[in-house]
Amino acid sequence: MSANGTRDFITGLFVLVGLVALAYLSFTVGGLQYSGDGGLPVYALFDQVAGLKPKSPVEIAGVRVGQVSSIGLDETFRARVNLELDSSVKLPVDSSAAIVTAGILGDRYIQLTPGAEDEVMKPGEQIAYTESAMVLERLIGKFLVNVGDKSKDEDSDAEDKEGTP
Repeated sequence: MSANGTRDFITGLFVLVGLVALAYLSFTVGGLQYSGDGGLPVYALFDQVAGLKPKSPVEIAGVRVGQVSSIGLDETFRARVNLELDSSVKLPVDSSAAIVTAGILGDRYIQLTPGAEDEVMKPGEQIAYTESAMVLERLIGKFLVNVGDKSKDEDSDAEDKEGTP
């Protein structure tokens, strides 16, 4: 019976480790994490967020310093992005925020660039300097319109040259 008991114990231990690993991966992929004692809540207004999602990272110089807590519209129909930064971050009042992409087709995140002022932001303040996300479809559309306009101009120039004696 001791051989079967040992085998059953090892099997049970293996299953338990697998369940713990599965639970950890589920929480990690789902974005659930302990936020600690709170942090510095600030917000920024953008014209276009283009795929930015709540719980997206907020980084300074490639180091994660917080996350997007929520995204909504303000009274002027601009996207209001609420950020929750680590309490250790002392962000100058003239800092800027940009929505950037991780890689060519990657997720979007907020990149903060600290300013040079000595005064730091207080909870609930707005990051005044922002750069909205670039939407690839709009860039391609503008490119195609410009190429179409140039080809029309070249066609009309060719017709003018042919028509002139």
